[in-house]
Amino acid sequence: MAQCVQSVQELIPDSFVPCVAALCSDEAERLTRLNHLSFAELLKPFSRLTSEVHMRDPNNQLHVIKNLKIAVSNIITQPPQPGAIRKLLNDVVSGSQPAEGLVANVITAGDYDLNISATTPWFESYRETFLQSMPASDHEFLNHYLACMLVASSSEAEPVEQFSKLSQEQHRIQHNNDYSYPKWFIPNTLKYYVLLHDVSAGDEQRAESIYEEMKQKYGTQGCYLLKINSRTSNRASDEQIPDPWSQYLQKNSIQNQESYEDGPCTITSNKNSDSNLLSLDGLDNEVKDGLPNNFRAHPLQLDSSSDPSNSIDGPDHVKSASSLHETKKANTGIIHGACLTLTDHDRIRQFIQEFTFRGLLPHIEKTIRQLNDQLISRKGLSRSLFSATKKWFSGSKVPEKSINELKNTSGLLYPPEAPELQIRKMADLCFLVQHYDLAYSCYHTAKKDFLNDQAMLYAAGALEMAAVSAFLQPGAPRPYPAHYMDTAIQTYRDICKNMVLAERCVLLSAEILKSQSKYSEAAALLIRLTSEQNTWKGMDSDLRSALLLEQAAHCFINMKSPMVRKYAFHMILAGHRFSKAGQKKHALRCYCQAMQVYKGKGWSLAEDHINFTIGRQSYTLRQLDNAVSAFRHILINESKQSAAQQGAFLREYLYVYKNVSQLSPDGPLPQLPLPYINSSATRVFFGHDRRPADGEKQAATHVSLDQEYDSESSQQWRELEEQVVAVVNRGVIPSNFYPTQYCLNSYSDNSRFPLAVVEEPITVEVAFRNPLKVPLLLTDLSLLWKFQSKDSSGKDNEEVKELVTGEPEMIGTEVISEFLINGEESKVARLKLFPHHIGELHILGVVYNLGTIQGYMTVDGIGALPGCHTGKHSLSMSVRGRQDLEIQGPRLNNTKEEKTSIKYGPDRRLDPIITAEMPLLEVFFIHFPTGLLCGEIRKAYVEFVNVSKCPLTGLKVVSKRPEFFTFGGNTAVLTPLSPSASENCSAYKTVVTDSTSVCTALISSASSVDFGTGVGSQPEVIPVPLPDTVLLPGASVQLPMWLRGPDEEGVHEINFLFYYESVKKQPKIRHRILRHTAVICTSRSLNVRATVCRSNSLEDEEGRGGNMLVFVDVENTNTSEAGVKEFHIVQVSSSSKHWRLQKSVNLSENKDAKLASREKGKFCFKAIRCKEKEVATQPSEKYTFADIIFGNEQIISSASPCADFFYRSLSSELKKAQLSVHAEKQSIEDAVRLIQKCSEVDLNIVVLWKAYVVEDSKQLILEGQHHVLLRTIGKEAFSCPQKQEPPEMELLKFFRPENTTVPLRPSVEQLSNLIKTSLHYPESFNHPFHQKSLCLVPVTLLLSNCSKADVDVIVDLRHKTTSPEALEIHGSFTWLGQTQYKLQLKSQEIHSLQLKACFVHTGVYNLGTPRVFAKLSDQVTVFETSQQNSMPALIIINNV
Repeated sequence: MAQCVQSVQELIPDSFVPCVAALCSDEAERLTRLNHLSFAELLKPFSRLTSEVHMRDPNNQLHVIKNLKIAVSNIITQPPQPGAIRKLLNDVVSGSQPAEGLVANVITAGDYDLNISATTPWFESYRETFLQSMPASDHEFLNHYLACMLVASSSEAEPVEQFSKLSQEQHRIQHNNDYSYPKWFIPNTLKYYVLLHDVSAGDEQRAESIYEEMKQKYGTQGCYLLKINSRTSNRASDEQIPDPWSQYLQKNSIQNQESYEDGPCTITSNKNSDSNLLSLDGLDNEVKDGLPNNFRAHPLQLDSSSDPSNSIDGPDHVKSASSLHETKKANTGIIHGACLTLTDHDRIRQFIQEFTFRGLLPHIEKTIRQLNDQLISRKGLSRSLFSATKKWFSGSKVPEKSINELKNTSGLLYPPEAPELQIRKMADLCFLVQHYDLAYSCYHTAKKDFLNDQAMLYAAGALEMAAVSAFLQPGAPRPYPAHYMDTAIQTYRDICKNMVLAERCVLLSAEILKSQSKYSEAAALLIRLTSEQNTWKGMDSDLRSALLLEQAAHCFINMKSPMVRKYAFHMILAGHRFSKAGQKKHALRCYCQAMQVYKGKGWSLAEDHINFTIGRQSYTLRQLDNAVSAFRHILINESKQSAAQQGAFLREYLYVYKNVSQLSPDGPLPQLPLPYINSSATRVFFGHDRRPADGEKQAATHVSLDQEYDSESSQQWRELEEQVVAVVNRGVIPSNFYPTQYCLNSYSDNSRFPLAVVEEPITVEVAFRNPLKVPLLLTDLSLLWKFQSKDSSGKDNEEVKELVTGEPEMIGTEVISEFLINGEESKVARLKLFPHHIGELHILGVVYNLGTIQGYMTVDGIGALPGCHTGKHSLSMSVRGRQDLEIQGPRLNNTKEEKTSIKYGPDRRLDPIITAEMPLLEVFFIHFPTGLLCGEIRKAYVEFVNVSKCPLTGLKVVSKRPEFFTFGGNTAVLTPLSPSASENCSAYKTVVTDSTSVCTALISSASSVDFGTGVGSQPEVIPVPLPDTVLLPGASVQLPMWLRGPDEEGVHEINFLFYYESVKKQPKIRHRILRHTAVICTSRSLNVRATVCRSNSLEDEEGRGGNMLVFVDVENTNTSEAGVKEFHIVQVSSSSKHWRLQKSVNLSENKDAKLASREKGKFCFKAIRCKEKEVATQPSEKYTFADIIFGNEQIISSASPCADFFYRSLSSELKKAQLSVHAEKQSIEDAVRLIQKCSEVDLNIVVLWKAYVVEDSKQLILEGQHHVLLRTIGKEAFSCPQKQEPPEMELLKFFRPENTTVPLRPSVEQLSNLIKTSLHYPESFNHPFHQKSLCLVPVTLLLSNCSKADVDVIVDLRHKTTSPEALEIHGSFTWLGQTQYKLQLKSQEIHSLQLKACFVHTGVYNLGTPRVFAKLSDQVTVFETSQQNSMPALIIINNV
């Protein structure tokens, strides 16, 4: 239980005090009424004695009574009505609320820190009022009247006669059978005569003389002269006199409280007048039947003429019909005791002392003695004679009535004179004067008697008081007999069906148990009574149950180890019962206190229930902000409720919210809890939406919100932009360069203020999530922003406009009329702003009407509200509000301070700076293919449109795959006209040829500079050849664009970045970009492989430089999936600075080179060096192109697009080669380099082809080209990159690396190309062996130095073939003459040696046996190796 102001040792004596009746004459009542008080109320503040009093017990021992209090009340002849008591208790509880600003106790229990009100004054008020308003009953005497004060005024005509009348009236009330109420303790009631004298108005001498007369008549002990009203009321304002009455009257008069039944929203004006503020025992001042008082109406009687739901009656006052007209006055200004001075206060105090000392206590003492004497005589009798059968022969029982007749449901009923009741009387008297030892023994005795008689009501009363007496005995000689109380409670409840008495037992016992720290037992006791569902005398038990459950909850929390969850659970139960009892404020308080325990512990359903109840109660009490907050919690927690329940919660929330917003329609928009917004997922896009494809026209993909973020691709775009910016700025990226970002998200760098362009829309994508299972409908959804405009000179306009709707001339705002989010759905809304002025924009959040759909579920309790909106979905109800977009920046982690603390950087994606106008480019691709064969050439068109009001210039395109496309050469001569200009609509520049020049090459030349790929330039950055280099506003230009399918099959994503600038330079935005990603799917076409080797022939006219043979293998690897019937090789061209193809040396005369699926064709060409003079006169970047045609049309390979793609593939190959060279060691020795150069060749082959494709029963001709770059003699080269086989796993070898550096040696292959050898001899030789047995054949050995250095050569003819296989095949012969030659060959010199071979018989012989060794002349290190011929030199010797 909660802490109480009084201890239980103070509480119980104060609850059971001697009761004194007061009977006043009308005049006496009038005198006290001048102070707005009745006589009984006048005495109330002084009813506790200030000093100890003494009395003698029956054994003549002195007994001390401390803090004795007496209760004086007017005589009432009607018992209080249960309904009135119920209303009184209700008012008392609702009138007592926690004090404002009261510091609650903070209790820490386990994980919980709870703020709990330490005291519960409403419970104490309830308990006090409950105990005071208990009706007197026959089985106990504690609240029976012991004495009666008869009060008359000195100003009356015959005061003494008035006293006689009052005395007779009292006698009539007590002894006449018409009055069963009130109850009197003993027949001989003490009468005490009080003469009231008004000092300010009355005659003092007369008063004194009357008093003397009274003393003569009634004795000095039985009367008193009380002087009051020492001052007149009009002097009240002069000096401030304390008002001790207010606390007593206030406790029982509910003022300025909100009506408890009418719903706490209506604050009723106080209608209580002072005539209405009688105390519990106040009397109406009507005179009826000549009597001064009307005893028929109890002050607790409900008045039929007043509506209980709207009036607030003072709890202990009667609102009678006659006083209704006086109830309009507010009672706040009433001053009690206005005519009394402090001297008067002392006089009243003195009067109470005198009455108690001289009248009441001697009367009680005497009564106890009389009762004791009766009992002793009775005890002696019964013990000596009838100990076994006392109950049959107890002599003072009335013999006329049989016991059976006196029984009722609760057992025996005793007549008033019964000796058992005398024991009880004595016990009660002892209890009232705090003689607990004697009281206990009497109660104990009475208890036995009653139990023997089966008088259960009496027995229960005796048990109850015996237990209390035992507890209150000084020195605690015996433990508190809790079982007595339990029996009493059970008896009252189950047998007697008297819940009021049972409740009193529980209240007393719980306090006693609490004082002994037996909280568990106290809680069990309290809860036991609340489980009673029955009502007593029609009174509902909700208020009682609520208060007891709350006290039980406090018991649980006050235990040694607090039971927090039990506390919370019982608080919820208490709140529920308070709510049923109409105590909304207390219900709300209970739920709020319990919420502390359930909050955030995962008990979501319990939390929802509590929040819902808090919301409803707060709403009823017009605490609208609390109501909104509670409903908000239900909605924003991850609710586990059913859809129907969530729908109900949402509707309640909207309903409450609507009421709140109507209270302050002009206030700031409230924050709405739904739907959730994932702020960090907010994306901002600057620019227009992408246009859809229009027929063959396809717009550049650029950037859009539909694209997913990919860090790899964004890095690629960044690199492309850096590349083009570096080219524009002469190879250096400016320090203030910042990559363009059109779409900002959580992955982009948002540390800078983004730049937006005036008149270009800003799209904000907001990610909503609906956590509920019911759909949410957002209407009139738009962005909320703040804009600070700047004028054209760049100065700020002072005015900062924070606009919800927005001024159209500054910023246009798009409004989405309806946006539906289904249950548990995540959905994004794209909201646009249109800036019409430069300045700083801050996007603050979103503003919308939140509602739910009508008809989704039945609306329970709340109908559709007016102001609903008609659209695609019908709204049941909606409220307008906002949600802010607050994005937390990235965590900083650079400095030591940032690493050790948690700091976040700014995220400025919602704060764009609006800059001046910029050009805006749109790019369209016309006839752009999606599928190509590898190497296929296709012509498309690109259209550039300037859709802004500014001219643009400096248009460039950059791509990582420049070999994929070309805009043609720099000069018009090199670029063919539109495709229809030539046969078959070829993309190439072609010339018709005659059939005579079939196998010889046609020569042309071109420079790579003409195709934009000169030395030192970035091949990836390509200027777009705009006419006049400027695109005016609204203008459009179409340019041809040739495409070549990449060499690898598969899907290729090729990124183009278009770069352009404004003609008028802008300080903030230097350039703009447009992105396009082309997706091309390539399928297999041809695979070309080529090798080059030295020719052994001596056909070179000049005898220098040597010729070469080029072998080209072409394989059709197409698997017909693209509908390709066959490929025709239409032309093979070479391109080189030093070499060119001369002619085709194919043996077959079939000039039509067709390849069906999986077929392979072989070609052989003779290549010769270009003429020296050509090489000398031309710049080094000039390439010679030679075309060998297999058809009747020459494709000019030195023109666009053939040369473009050749140069582009060449530059990309060179780039790859450079990367690989960088990886090698740079320290290659000169000698090795010279030797390597001998085996190098710089010859590039271009194979041009046509493919015949059948598609939709039409034949199409596709064309294309493949490039093979030949770099090394004898090494095979391929047109498409070869897949490398993964190396097989080898055993791991452990070895110690040796420090000896091995000198770099050229490979065998490289050395074999240093000297070219060639044997010249007749293929067959006829010799008559029968004439001459030795056959001599002259053979010329041609030695050609391929390097540019002097070479020492040794020719050794002593070599013998040792292998038997070689002997078998070729036979043996001998060289005649000098067996070894040593000679030196100058740079590229050719030397011939005349040799003779000697044969002894016919056969086929291999003459390739001479061994040739070579070394560079100026080198000490000898790199010698055998110069083996690749092919055998066979000679046939015939016999003639």
